[in-house]
Amino acid sequence: MKYLLLLALLALLFFMLGAKRGRPREPEAGAAPPPPPKPQAMLRCAECGLHLPADDALPGKGGVFCSAAHRASFEARQGQA
Repeated sequence: MKYLLLLALLALLFFMLGAKRGRPREPEAGAAPPPPPKPQAMLRCAECGLHLPADDALPGKGGVFCSAAHRASFEARQGQA
């Protein structure tokens, strides 16, 4: 009988530890969440017209481009003219 009681207490202890470990932590009281990222300017690819964020745009002669291939294609056409 005492072994059954001991086993039940150990099971309860492991259950409580497992439940505490699996619970998501609450944010600290003084910590504010980080601000959302600021919107970026959208630029238009001079070759295909695709709109993309300014951070992803590739500068080139005649505008900005969505890829190096479009930049090369556009600049090759401009050099022929």
